[in-house]
Amino acid sequence: MSDEEEDYMSDAFLTKMQDVKPGVSMVKRVKEAMKRETQIKENNIKNRQKTYKEQETESREAALESSISNNNRGFALLQKMGYKAGQGLGKQGAGRVDPISINLKTDRGGIGMEEVKKRKAEEELEHYRQKVRVKQQNETKSLEDFRSRVRTEREERKIEGDLRKSQRACEQLDSQKTITVPREDWYWPIADADDKEDADDEEEEEEEEEEEKKEEEEEIVELTSFDKLQILTSYLRGVHFYCIWCGTTYNDEDDLCSNCPGDTAADHD
Repeated sequence: MSDEEEDYMSDAFLTKMQDVKPGVSMVKRVKEAMKRETQIKENNIKNRQKTYKEQETESREAALESSISNNNRGFALLQKMGYKAGQGLGKQGAGRVDPISINLKTDRGGIGMEEVKKRKAEEELEHYRQKVRVKQQNETKSLEDFRSRVRTEREERKIEGDLRKSQRACEQLDSQKTITVPREDWYWPIADADDKEDADDEEEEEEEEEEEKKEEEEEIVELTSFDKLQILTSYLRGVHFYCIWCGTTYNDEDDLCSNCPGDTAADHD
């Protein structure tokens, strides 16, 4: 074996390995190294020089925590004028007790920037509130329109029902007085399809003639259901002394006027 190659079982090789401690684990050695490194960092932080900003902050907080001493000239002048520590300013002692608080400006905005931001925030808030009010008004209007439409449709259905009731009553009462042709076509109920097919040829011819007359008229006035109901109820009251809402045929006009509440549906509610 050459001199350059050492026998790892020789005494010389074992002497070099005396620093190795077999009983100390690797984890423990790592923890000790990290602890030493942490202590070094803490010592460096303590020993480093504080910045001007940190010194200013510490001195300001210390000054605010301590009260004004009697050696202060301004405080001495106040005492000569009768002021006592803890008392409010003014002759009656009703003024400010605590000093004005300090508000530090930490941003880079110019003077008056805070007021601009505040005013802008208020304008945005007012704009948002205006949008909410407009939305609520639109929703309220939509709800009112819906209710009005439903109410109108309900009233129209009631008028249609009263008109059909009046037509049936008119046909029955006219028949009792041997009236074979209604004063107007719509005074009686419209006949069904089966009845039209079974109608006589004469009636068909009369209808054709009436249609031709209507076509020849230059202007045709279209009556609404409400108009027809008013005309037909007036006819029933004046000719037959009958009120559809009372459901009664009165003896004469005096009996009708004395006992019937009125000539409209609202009078009978």
